Amino acid sequence: MSNLKLGIDVVSAHNLLAKDGQGSSSAFVELYFDGQRFRTTIKEKDLNPVWNESFYFNISDPTNLHYLTLDVYVYNHIRATNSRSFLGKVCLNGNSFVPYSDAVVLHYPLEKRGIFSRVRGELGLKVYITDDPSIKSSTPLPAVESLPPKDPGLTHRQAYTVHPVSNSVPPNRVERHTFHHLPNPNHQQQQQPSSAPPVNHHVPKYVADEMKAEAQPPKLVRMHSASSSQPVDYALKETSPLLGGGRVVGGRVIHGDKTASTYDLVERMFFLYVRVVKARDLPAMDVTGSIDPFVEVKIGNYKGITKHFEKKQNPEWNQVFAFSRERMQASVLEVVIKDKDLVKDDFVGIVRFDINEIPLRVPPDSPLAPEWYRLGDKKGEKIKGELMLAVWIGTQADEAFSEAWHSDAATPVDSIPAASTVIRSKVYHAPRLWYVRVNVVEAQDLVPSEKNRFPDVYVKVQIGNQVFKTKTCQARTFSAFWNEDLLFVAAEPFEDHLVLSVEDRVGPGKDEIIGRVIIPLSSVEKRADDRMIHSRWFNLEKPVAVDVDQLKKEKFSSRIHLRVCLDGGYHVLDESTHYSSDLRPTAKQLWRPPIGLLELGILNAVGLHPMKTRDGRGTSDTYSVAKYGHKWVRTRTIIDNLHPKYNEQYTWEVFDPATVLTVGVFDNSQLGEKGGKDLKIGKVRIRISTLETGRVYTHSYPLLVLHPTGVKKMGELHLAIRFTCTSFVNMLYQYSRPLLPKMHYVRPFTVMQLDMLRHQAVNIVALRLGRAEPPLRKEVVEYMSDVDSHLWSMRRSKANFFRLMTVFSGLFSAGKWFGEICMWKNPITTVLVHVLYLMLACFPELILPTVFLYMFLIGVWNYRYRPRYPPHMNTKISQAETVHPDELDEEFDTFPTSRSPELVRMRYDRLRSVAGRIQTVVGDIATQGERFQSLLSWRDPRATAIFILFCLVAALVLFVTPFQVIAALAGFYVMRHPRFRYRTPSVPINFFRRLPARTDSML
Repeated sequence: MSNLKLGIDVVSAHNLLAKDGQGSSSAFVELYFDGQRFRTTIKEKDLNPVWNESFYFNISDPTNLHYLTLDVYVYNHIRATNSRSFLGKVCLNGNSFVPYSDAVVLHYPLEKRGIFSRVRGELGLKVYITDDPSIKSSTPLPAVESLPPKDPGLTHRQAYTVHPVSNSVPPNRVERHTFHHLPNPNHQQQQQPSSAPPVNHHVPKYVADEMKAEAQPPKLVRMHSASSSQPVDYALKETSPLLGGGRVVGGRVIHGDKTASTYDLVERMFFLYVRVVKARDLPAMDVTGSIDPFVEVKIGNYKGITKHFEKKQNPEWNQVFAFSRERMQASVLEVVIKDKDLVKDDFVGIVRFDINEIPLRVPPDSPLAPEWYRLGDKKGEKIKGELMLAVWIGTQADEAFSEAWHSDAATPVDSIPAASTVIRSKVYHAPRLWYVRVNVVEAQDLVPSEKNRFPDVYVKVQIGNQVFKTKTCQARTFSAFWNEDLLFVAAEPFEDHLVLSVEDRVGPGKDEIIGRVIIPLSSVEKRADDRMIHSRWFNLEKPVAVDVDQLKKEKFSSRIHLRVCLDGGYHVLDESTHYSSDLRPTAKQLWRPPIGLLELGILNAVGLHPMKTRDGRGTSDTYSVAKYGHKWVRTRTIIDNLHPKYNEQYTWEVFDPATVLTVGVFDNSQLGEKGGKDLKIGKVRIRISTLETGRVYTHSYPLLVLHPTGVKKMGELHLAIRFTCTSFVNMLYQYSRPLLPKMHYVRPFTVMQLDMLRHQAVNIVALRLGRAEPPLRKEVVEYMSDVDSHLWSMRRSKANFFRLMTVFSGLFSAGKWFGEICMWKNPITTVLVHVLYLMLACFPELILPTVFLYMFLIGVWNYRYRPRYPPHMNTKISQAETVHPDELDEEFDTFPTSRSPELVRMRYDRLRSVAGRIQTVVGDIATQGERFQSLLSWRDPRATAIFILFCLVAALVLFVTPFQVIAALAGFYVMRHPRFRYRTPSVPINFFRRLPARTDSML
């Protein structure tokens, strides 16, 4: 039985609503979780009660914790009638539960139970998971219910158990990372709850040919806006492929006669799997009676080779080989054991299989049990020795797919086989990043090396490769005061320590260390809000060894005053803010439940540009990388193929629709003896909010890359994408929430700080992912994260300027039209405008209803012309077609520049830095205007639906409400007292900031 428990420390409440008629309340808290209910003591006549009581719930099924919720209700106890009244509630999802070491006290605002509830105040809770066996679960209340009762009245006082809060609980760290990857049978059960017909285990030989024969030519998608049109070769192409779920036509899946598959977004590919487990009683092959065995699995022109063992007659390999059924050119599978030799490998024994007799295995069937097979000689006679094998035919849904050696990812037998470690498909999990805030307050008792001068001291703070210094302060009383904030980025698990050294500037370029202190990051306090962190004094250690007797005489040491914390209330930006794939804060307690699932099928690539030369011909060894949130995925590398077929499917949980999925294609340069940088072929960005729920998008995306010679198409990437909504209400609620966590608005960072911190975050992520096997290289991480998007580019500046002009083109057109009205260019139109103006002047209350109704009608009319495809990079909008070669030379120039002497270099770099800020500001202004345009363009179908419904309701309300009342209320609302203002942006602003812009189409 699991010892896992959920601990809740009920700390205190603040500013509760008075409910007893005497300006106070007698509050208590009830907690509901997994069919268990606990209650705190009653705090009489206190609007700011303090409980400091802890409770422990049993977790019956830890695997189901993700779907459980903790409901916390605050009630006022009415002594006269022994009943209770509602004061507020807090609901927490299982996603936000963290281990005890990560838990902090959070003050949650109390929520309403219904529309007419009146609540106020906050409730302080500390929620964590522990598996400490010494902790016993609390005694539940009688008549335990799985949900809180609808009737708030109580007929009798119920018993409860109270546990005092203790900070000495040593629970083990509990972390579970769940990846939704293809070979996951649980995912299949969640997506397909209905029972499927049994799978016929007979595989016809014409399966692969039948699937290819039904392919239809792709359908070209025309751009809706004429201003955004571009060459046909650079346009998006809608396709109608036959996938595992059936034929995709117009975003809908037409199911065929075949059984449904977990891989319903990719083409079903059949592989012949061979698991070589071990051998026994192998014959001796030399005079010493030993053998150096290895296994060669061969079919047709492809073979896979296991590692060899020296002098071992009972070797164990446990290695899987996968041969693509499309490339099979033989009907017999040969598994040969050989003896490793310097000149020529000796034959030991062979096992043959007829491919037509090999069984089919489809998950969730259990893995096929391996069997012992007697070895035979070349003539088929049985000889000494046995080999344990498992041979079956499966699809890419097989659990062995990701770890297997693949024939379609390797070279033919007459070439050198590629290293299997750098060609396998893998799922990576980026580390959780924290902002480290170091507030250097002051230092005391500073003793310089020279006694006849006051020290000029500063503090140098270092975490890993990140080093920052405070300003220099002259310590005239041998004490220095700074009160400076320094910000760093750190990743879990914390490997680097926080090192602070107080240094004395003796002379130009000469500094002496007065003292140093080392603080482990694992011991630093974590916070999820803007509460004050208690400061601490640290003793500074001498940097060099000192005499022990002298140390005993000196009873004091220099000290430094610090405030150090790990800020978990921020989202650590490690990618461009325009293309962020994750907006959640670091602290898991603040995470909200997911709103949907994003499924991506990476089908194939066609027409790739050769990236290398092999045997006198151009070729590529390509793989794809997809990034969303903390999860990175990498497909297997397809060797020597300009038209690779991946057919791999991956799934992510979506927490916010205003996020972007990025898919890139790279050439693997690690297969030769001298591995260089992996070359970028191109990438695709897809914003989740532009996808309709439940629709399958099958498009061929052109891979456009900007080179020093101009824009170039490197090929096309074929993808299948589906966004499935799991909580429609939560998804709509996200449109009213701030885009970033609350701390970004309460204690915002400057633009310079964000740029610096983002640079550090990308370096940390690249370093951690580079330590995986196979490594995800730094150039891949930087390209996927758009690390150079802030640098100066004349092309981007012109593109942003023309975007701005396009946004205001509507105003210019309206001004031109009004000028024509004034000039009586069309008398009939001018008379009608005069009549309309006279009506609105006589009835001003019709102005706003008419405007909103007009926008409602425009939105409904534009529904017919809504985009049916995700936005993609546009060469015309990006000004990539008309860019001057000199501007391209400037864009691809190094930073700092290498084109001119020192003086010009300094001025040129300064100009580029300033111009980069200007282009960002211009781009942001254009983004705001484009968001206005997207209100009625159905680019985000949910946002447009919300807005036109609001316009309809607003038109009706404004129609029946006097205009003077609306104007008065609007004026009073704009001039409202600061007490009635929130520290976070309002709902309309949050809704507006979530609208998509044309940043998704920028190259």
